[in-house]
Amino acid sequence: MYRSLFPRDLFAEMDRLQREMQQAFDLSPSIRGLGRGGFPALNVGGTPQTVEIYAFAPGLDPATIDVQLDRGLLTVAGERASKLPSQEDSKSAVHINERFAGSFRRMLTLPDDADPDAITADYRDGILHITVQRRASAQPRRITIQ
Repeated sequence: MYRSLFPRDLFAEMDRLQREMQQAFDLSPSIRGLGRGGFPALNVGGTPQTVEIYAFAPGLDPATIDVQLDRGLLTVAGERASKLPSQEDSKSAVHINERFAGSFRRMLTLPDDADPDAITADYRDGILHITVQRRASAQPRRITIQ
C-alpha cells in the first residue's frame, strides 16, 4: 500500500503554513489592515480641545468593555464570545472563521496635555467613542496687548 508523505493538496498546505507564519511573526497585516491582536480597530485623532478615540467593536455588550486610565495610559479591554457551533457536536463543522472571538486589550499613551479628570466614553452602533479633554492651560489662547 502506498502512503504519501505529503498532503493531498500540497499548495493549499503551503499557503496555510505561510499564513500561520505571517500571523506568528506579524510580518504582514490581514486584508482588513489589522495586525495580529489588533481588535478592536482604532482611529485616534484630535482637535485643539480634545483627543478623540474610536474603537470599532461591533456586537459587544457595553457592560463588558473596560476602559481605564492609569498615569497617561488608556486601556480598552473586554471579551467577545464566539457565536460558532460547539466543537463537541459531531454534526457541525466550521469551514471558515474570520471573526475575532476571545479576550482583547488595546493600550494607548495619551499626550501630556490630556486631562485625566475629563474623559467620556459612549458606545453606539458598535463604535466606542472616547473623548479626552485637553487641559485648559495647554489650549491655544489669544493674548491681548495692553
